[in-house]
Amino acid sequence: MEYVLASASPRRKELLAQILSKFEVIPSDADEKVNISLFPEQMACALAESKCDAVFALNPNKTVIGCDTIVVFGNEILGKPRDKADAVKTLKMLSGKTHYVITGVCVRNRFKKAVDFDRTEVKFNILTDEFIESYVNGGSPMDKAGSYGIQDGGIVKEYFGSYTNVVGLPVMLAKKLIEEVISDL
Repeated sequence: MEYVLASASPRRKELLAQILSKFEVIPSDADEKVNISLFPEQMACALAESKCDAVFALNPNKTVIGCDTIVVFGNEILGKPRDKADAVKTLKMLSGKTHYVITGVCVRNRFKKAVDFDRTEVKFNILTDEFIESYVNGGSPMDKAGSYGIQDGGIVKEYFGSYTNVVGLPVMLAKKLIEEVISDL
């Protein structure tokens, strides 16, 4: 069985390696346009499916895993920051407050497709302006939904749900979907 991770994220690659000993990485070039008419969970799943399908179209004899992570604060969906100023704004907005991280996961091969999501509640510490400036200037938030990484110290006070979901790939869900898709082979 050959597996493909449809993501360039080094964090997703590390997490997938916890459950698959061998896979290749082929980043998806699928459009990541947000459809605001969908619920956040539906949107995360639709984006994951779109990424998975784009890579599967070029690798039809392999099992492809696609993911997409979004951060939801109130009624707002927070993606990756556009620039440093956007990252600062996002971190100030989330400081001391609770939000949700939703990751959609899609696994497919030529016989079957499975799509689902995981949702984790995250509460931030109160972040000082100095902390935020230093963190943003270090570059870490620039490729992350919500402008932060849970693995980066000092940001998250507590979370309820899957830690790996917040990092970008809910490992237990991915394992379940992979097993579901390959079960009939």
